[in-house]
Amino acid sequence: MRLLHVNMTLLRVSHFVKCLHRYTLLAECCQRCLVTRSGAIRRLSDNRLHLQRKNVSMSVQKTEDAKKRVLKQSQLLNVLEARIQQLQCDGILDVQKSKVDLLQAPSFARRIFSGENSKNTPAEKADIPKLAQKSQPSRWMEKLTQESKNKLKRRNTLKQKLKKNVTEKPKEKQLNSQVSSQVKHKHPATAFKTISTPNNNTAIRSDKISTVVSPIETSAATTETIITESKSATQKKHSSKKKQSQKEVKVPCQTTFKTISTSKSDRNIRSDKISAGVSPVKISAATAGTIITKSASQKKQKTKKKESKKEVPSPKTQMTAKELARVKELERKLSKKVHHLSYLRQPEGPQQGAELASRNLRSSILSYLEACVFAGNVDLAQQFLLRQHRLRSRRTLLNTDVYNIMMRAWAKKGVLNPIGRLFILLEEAGLRPNTMSYSAALECMGRSANCPPQLISRCLSHMKEDGLSLDDIFRQCVFQLDERDMVLKAVHTVHPDYQPAPAIPAIQSYSSLVEDFYKQRYNHQYPKLDFTREELQERFKFQLSMEQACTVTIDSVEADKPITENMAKMRALLVEQRAHWRKVLLQAWRESKMVQAKTNTKGFKLNLYPYFCVLEDSAYVDIMIQSVASIPPSGESLLILAKGLGTRVYTKYSVLQKYRSEVLEKLGNIYNAYIDLLAKDTKVCNVLPREQWSKLEAEYPSGPTLQCCESSWPHTIILELGTYLLDLMVKNLKIDSDILNPAHVRKRIPILYHMYTFRSTRQVGFIKPHPILTQMQQEATETHLTFDSFVMPMRCPPVPWTSAKLGSYLMTPTKLMRTIDGATQHYELLERCQNLHAVLDSLNQLGNCAWKINKPLLDIIISIFNDRGSDKLDIPPPMSEAPKVTHFNPQEASLTASEKAHLKREVVNARKKCSEMHSVRMDALYKLSIANHIRDEVFWFPHNMDFRGRTYPCPPYFNHLGNDVTRSVLLFAEGKPLGPKGLDWLKIHLVNLTGLKKKSSLQGRLEYANSIMEDILDSADNPLNGKKWWMNADEPWQTLACCMEIAKAVKSPDPAQFISHFPVQQDGSCNGLQHYAALGRDVIGATSVNLVPCDVPQDVYSGVAQQVEEFRARDAGTGLKIAQILEGFISRKVVKQTVMTVVYGVTRYGGRLQIEKRLKEIDEFPKMYVWEASHYLVRQVFSGLKEMFTGTREIQDWLTESARLISKTGHSVQWVTPLGLPIIQPYHRARNQVLRSTIQQLNVQINHDTKEKPDTMKQKNAFPPNFIHSLDSTHMMLTALHCYSYGLTFVSVHDCFWTHALTVDTMNKVCREQFVALHSQPILQELSDYLLHIYCTDLPPDTKNNKYLEYQRLMLLLAKVPQTGDLDLDQVNESTYFFS
Repeated sequence: MRLLHVNMTLLRVSHFVKCLHRYTLLAECCQRCLVTRSGAIRRLSDNRLHLQRKNVSMSVQKTEDAKKRVLKQSQLLNVLEARIQQLQCDGILDVQKSKVDLLQAPSFARRIFSGENSKNTPAEKADIPKLAQKSQPSRWMEKLTQESKNKLKRRNTLKQKLKKNVTEKPKEKQLNSQVSSQVKHKHPATAFKTISTPNNNTAIRSDKISTVVSPIETSAATTETIITESKSATQKKHSSKKKQSQKEVKVPCQTTFKTISTSKSDRNIRSDKISAGVSPVKISAATAGTIITKSASQKKQKTKKKESKKEVPSPKTQMTAKELARVKELERKLSKKVHHLSYLRQPEGPQQGAELASRNLRSSILSYLEACVFAGNVDLAQQFLLRQHRLRSRRTLLNTDVYNIMMRAWAKKGVLNPIGRLFILLEEAGLRPNTMSYSAALECMGRSANCPPQLISRCLSHMKEDGLSLDDIFRQCVFQLDERDMVLKAVHTVHPDYQPAPAIPAIQSYSSLVEDFYKQRYNHQYPKLDFTREELQERFKFQLSMEQACTVTIDSVEADKPITENMAKMRALLVEQRAHWRKVLLQAWRESKMVQAKTNTKGFKLNLYPYFCVLEDSAYVDIMIQSVASIPPSGESLLILAKGLGTRVYTKYSVLQKYRSEVLEKLGNIYNAYIDLLAKDTKVCNVLPREQWSKLEAEYPSGPTLQCCESSWPHTIILELGTYLLDLMVKNLKIDSDILNPAHVRKRIPILYHMYTFRSTRQVGFIKPHPILTQMQQEATETHLTFDSFVMPMRCPPVPWTSAKLGSYLMTPTKLMRTIDGATQHYELLERCQNLHAVLDSLNQLGNCAWKINKPLLDIIISIFNDRGSDKLDIPPPMSEAPKVTHFNPQEASLTASEKAHLKREVVNARKKCSEMHSVRMDALYKLSIANHIRDEVFWFPHNMDFRGRTYPCPPYFNHLGNDVTRSVLLFAEGKPLGPKGLDWLKIHLVNLTGLKKKSSLQGRLEYANSIMEDILDSADNPLNGKKWWMNADEPWQTLACCMEIAKAVKSPDPAQFISHFPVQQDGSCNGLQHYAALGRDVIGATSVNLVPCDVPQDVYSGVAQQVEEFRARDAGTGLKIAQILEGFISRKVVKQTVMTVVYGVTRYGGRLQIEKRLKEIDEFPKMYVWEASHYLVRQVFSGLKEMFTGTREIQDWLTESARLISKTGHSVQWVTPLGLPIIQPYHRARNQVLRSTIQQLNVQINHDTKEKPDTMKQKNAFPPNFIHSLDSTHMMLTALHCYSYGLTFVSVHDCFWTHALTVDTMNKVCREQFVALHSQPILQELSDYLLHIYCTDLPPDTKNNKYLEYQRLMLLLAKVPQTGDLDLDQVNESTYFFS
């Protein structure tokens, strides 16, 4: 077969040259037409019967003498025809005539085969890359240079290999010797060369032949034309970076055969394709023959060697027969079964990345058009859309929603012609109109008084042809203003009796965990609020007005300080300067707005002008002035400030949108009906808040839709807008240099400076206030603080979450899921999710809890705050207590180098300390000022969640997830009597807060509380002047609050009837390890974390500390110095944080830092051994945990390895919680996006872009803790739902559950029942099944592909679920200290 291929090649070349020769003889007048100006290529196509198409590449070198060229071609033709006749005589080949076509070659091929190097240079010896292959000229030149240097060495090497091949292949040797003898007989002085090409691509079929004929210069005695040909061994897989050097060998008969052999480049090319290059040869007049040789034997031997390397996989890739059988079985099962959650599969890879890039740009176009339309610039929006449509590259980015924006804009004006043209544009773009398109057309017809009915009928018929119905419009479209009424008016013109069909409720399938909760409600007792209907209505109006204003100004708690003369002076100066700054900024803003308007007339690129028009000019100025006061003295990152400014503009724009769409009236009507469910003076019903709100929305169909239809602004737009505003502030806000200290020279200086600083190794832009401004603000101690409205707690119950887009605040835009800025993959999963009811209902339950302020305790905290603070009580001191920054002259000659370095370190440390003190002080000021502002009010915290399902209050500063100070001033607004056991629970809770009796039983804690009643009452009556027992507790302020509550109950006539508002907490015992132990049914681990009943609580932290102490004693006995130094210093506190966080993915490095911090807090421990001791202890802690929790480590390793293999296949890890919440990890390789602005270029680091490959390290390290977080959030949500059905007040701080003292026992019962129910599900098996269906169903078609082997390993790993132990989960119901 090899010989057949070679001879077929000769046949085709002979036919080509023959045709070329005839063509040249017939066209002597235009002989140069055969040669292109730059060494053009003609592609030959040979179509034969029973043979596939052959591709031959040919290069003809340009010469001046046409007659010599014709002569040479004739000689070459004669030689080839003689060779063909010889082959026919030998019976090797039945020669048939072939038709040869000349085709124009690609331009890149012309460059490669250009005739610039006409002499015998190394470039002539180079292999010519095949046209179907991506070539790299620099690689070829490098190869040629290397070949010229090692010419002699290659000759010797090839000579040895040729001899070896001759001995091993007698048949080929016989053939070669036959040809060689013929050549030797005819041409005894001819030289031949053998050249092999590099392997440039790993994906080529083995049976491909590549042939090249290159020019050769011979001596005057040379009489042969040399044609070289070889078959490449291409059944092997090679790296594209490998190269084969060109080789030459001398034959004993003084003849050197020159053969150019190419190797595989494309697996998709068939074996019968031939790539050849032909160029004229310089031959003397005495030349009369042709020499042909083959190097198939050499190539065959190399092929065998490389195939043997490929056929023997490495030990890592080898799979046993049992494993292969298991893989086949899994593939068969997966192909037959469709997972019920397979619709949540998130496509990734290059196509998804390209789609994401298009979606991001489309989002920018959508927001741009919406901003234009909102500002009234409809013509500008239309021109912009037309510019986008005309460019084919941009048109592909558009979808129907983009055109719908303009349709709706023209529909508002009642102009139908532009809408018709937009339908034509839709057709040109290859898009189909959707329900919103036809809605806009019908709306426009409804607004037109003289619209003919035939036109409406025609529109309805077209809609029907597109598979849409009128009911689809009213169910799917999001309406504004009176759009719905206008559409219905147009429809009534032709169908007077039509009424939109009511929405058909979807058949819901609930998880078995909540099926009874939703389907068996006969005994549910949903709680009511302690407010009348009228009171809730008034609160709704107040909240609505606050959100419309977008900002809230409150009094600072520092306002109680006596006003000094200097304070009054500074306040007056600031008021005066701000008034001046407003005027300057307003003028600068208007001028910049005009400049932007002029630059918006040409091009298709987006600019910021439409975003400058969505608000009043004064609104932008107010936002900028508000931001000046929030910049800390040490400065703030430009990126953070820009984000804050842009977000404030977008929030105001979103609120104004809802106001203009006349949604407030409809919102008020629905909310007034909704509070019937919550008010205490209305009847009781067993309907959940989400169900009630959805029902009311269906009952109020007319008017605008509550769900906002506008798209959110892309993160880049927000940053660009914020950066522009910052640039205006830096350039225009100035102050007199002598405003504080009169001087002879007065000049205007900026109050803000733009500078650069280093954060780690990155240089970032920074905005820093001038020291004069900082001094004025600190000395003024202003009495007012201005916040965004969403910072404040709500004054009315939140809007229940009914979907991923509607819930929480009345008008302020809020995300259901907190994500990284710019990440969209989470919301794509949420939109595809078919049932989120359990998750939404749990968030609504948490948000419906009403709160109030503990005023007596708040007053005590404020008094200490305004005095000098207290480090012991976690009250930050004022900035007057900050260390003074000493200034020195680095050029002073009296200071030595060491003294200057010491002073410089002191200055750096002092500035760092001042910055930290200011940050902590302002945080406390905000929290206390907000609490003081609502001290007489009842308020609510709307909730949302992060991507793992963990819930958080939306207000960022003041909430129950805060520190000890914040939690201590919060009380339930609803009070309940203590009941028979309520006082005991208050006392137990008090002891828990002190941290004194963690190893004692509940009875022991109660007895201890009774024994210190004197200290408890003294603390309540004289907190600052008594014994101050409460100050030594772990949580001093919550301890004091509990002392006050106990004192009130004890002093009441009947403690059982005492109405208590105090929240009692029940905390999980290392909750992460509890979930691991339950997953693995680990008896030993479960005992350590109180999953089984015990007489006293098992403290896992103390257990680990004890085990580490045993390790230390053992090592100390062997003479280890650091173990001896640590004697007496290993305690529960030292190891607690590391043990607590190890299940959440803390590394040894992170654990070492935690232990190092604890050791530094021990004054007696020698500081010189802190690093060595922390390094030693973290190893012992991990070893102790591994011995105590064997099942935990196996599960953690399985999760980690699964995530590693999943990310290696190019996917992010995703899963679904037992309540149906889809989760995906947004960790991808970081890329930088540059945003250009006038102040600086912003280098935004994006690590959530699905176009990029997953970050394997983050994916695998984060999967175990994130998975456990999703389980503890599921447990919390289940507890919240069932507590709501019992009528309990319930809130949580992750794994710490709060309720009234009366209902602690009920909450504990529900908490344990739901934990058992959760872990009775086959969680790991369901996770395995889901991951298999998501990642292992679409395997690569080529089973020999490395990707397929990776999928096989992943499939085997996912199917191998860790084995479980013998733990009886029902014991959790009897465990007193599971949560305590």
